[in-house]
Amino acid sequence: MKRKVYALAGSTVFSSLFVLGACNSSEGTNSPTEEAPDGPIEIVATIAQIAEPLEVIGGEHVSVKSLMGPGVDPHMYEATQSDIATLQDADLIFYSGLHLEANMLDVFANTNVPTLAISEVIPESDLLEDEDGGATDPHVWFDPALWTVALDAAVEELKVHAPDHADEFEKNKVAYFEEVEALAQQSKESLAAIPSEQRVLVTAHDAFQYFGRANDLEVVALQGLSTESEIGLSDVQSTIDTIIEKEVPAVFVESSISDSSIRSVIDGAANAGVDVELGGELYSDAMGEAGTETGTYIGMYKHNVSTIVEALSGK
Repeated sequence: MKRKVYALAGSTVFSSLFVLGACNSSEGTNSPTEEAPDGPIEIVATIAQIAEPLEVIGGEHVSVKSLMGPGVDPHMYEATQSDIATLQDADLIFYSGLHLEANMLDVFANTNVPTLAISEVIPESDLLEDEDGGATDPHVWFDPALWTVALDAAVEELKVHAPDHADEFEKNKVAYFEEVEALAQQSKESLAAIPSEQRVLVTAHDAFQYFGRANDLEVVALQGLSTESEIGLSDVQSTIDTIIEKEVPAVFVESSISDSSIRSVIDGAANAGVDVELGGELYSDAMGEAGTETGTYIGMYKHNVSTIVEALSGK
């Protein structure tokens, strides 16, 4: 898979770049082997699915900013001048990669701050591709086992940047990953309550294939992997046909994109004499408000699971 220059796919390369940049910097940036500067490590992440776990793992030693808040679509996001200034002031930058933040790649390529696309450390054999276009699916946070691989790469860079706190980062990471592992198991058990003939998840855009693979659900989406793709009448009709054929009881909207396409499906099904409910709102490319349960990775995932179970099984 082709990588951008700064979408570094491994800790060794990333760390080497950090050291090289430190040696060449006229500002006297510390190398990872020198004493870390006073104050927390300033981290900028593109999405909250990266930022919030790193806040938990980094604790008091990090200050993490997420560029994209609740309701923001990363596929369409373009960096503002304020964002660029924030990125330049950071110690470390983490983004998801796999073309999720497509409109920001030039920004990442032109920063002197060490930058890592964390999803791109995941083995290609574990990644999903769009059957039509062959594009790699970037929504890997919906498979907790894969997301911990990505987050682990970020934690390793924290250790390089602040070796004095490496043991604490590792301890916090292990504890957090145990929670994520428990989340994955509990989710599978909860979703198992959905009858086999109703295990079809219909959403607005194709963000839930990893979720479906991890939890044995068929996923049907109106739109492709990116929200930049267009939805045609044939996409709507095909989705309606699937709902009728499989007797899908409910469909779902997403917090970061318009609900108009899903409502068109509901209306179209009704015109065909089929009653399909709006099952609720799922968090896909963006999480909830900071400070709320859905503003955490684990809480967001739990919300999605409970919403899906209730709508598709009536429990």
